[in-house]
Amino acid sequence: MEAKPLMIRDVPSGERPRERLLKEGAQVLSNQELIAIILGTGTRQESVLQLSHRILHHFHGLRLLKDSTVNELKNIKGIGDTKAVQLLAALELGSRVHKLQNEDRFIVRSPEDVSRFMMEEMRFLTQEHFVALYLNTKNHVIHKKTIFIGSLNASIVHPREIYKEAFRHSAASIICLHNHPSGDPAPSREDIEVTKRLVESGKVIGIELLDHIIIGDQKFTSLKEKGYI
Repeated sequence: MEAKPLMIRDVPSGERPRERLLKEGAQVLSNQELIAIILGTGTRQESVLQLSHRILHHFHGLRLLKDSTVNELKNIKGIGDTKAVQLLAALELGSRVHKLQNEDRFIVRSPEDVSRFMMEEMRFLTQEHFVALYLNTKNHVIHKKTIFIGSLNASIVHPREIYKEAFRHSAASIICLHNHPSGDPAPSREDIEVTKRLVESGKVIGIELLDHIIIGDQKFTSLKEKGYI
């Protein structure tokens, strides 16, 4: 007779993640325990908690796990289609909830507000993304669009593409952002050139560029605060 997969119920009652969640709340559980609840079962050789630990170890934590694919997950012993899909669905749901919270008519009053709005979305990107936020007269974010992906270059990031969206959404002003995958948000010469070009274009069109924010890893730089706008 084949051995049955180890279930969460096979873990001592005081250590079961589901029981801990019911008693103490989800916020007290570790990443390993939350993943164990999503997976539900371990393998014939290890408990679901041990499997969850291996997954986190394989991806060096949540940072890389959140961008994993089904095939990458299935390369881990004990993970098949079902478990891979369960994990990816949970990660995507968490991402969507975060976006819903952020996009509920977010008001921009400072560079810190912009950073809080976009940091988690942009800090882990492995390529540079140039994003424009479009604001109404009350500084509510009414639209967000990724304009360009790749190394920033003044000849590629054309004001036409940015301000075209502003007209489409009747935006009163714009805030631009891009990330530095290195994690260092210090502006480059290209960053400064792009910013100056956008400022001049905005003056001609009558739609103000309020700021250009560079996102690093939990750090940001405001080119307005640096005096380039």
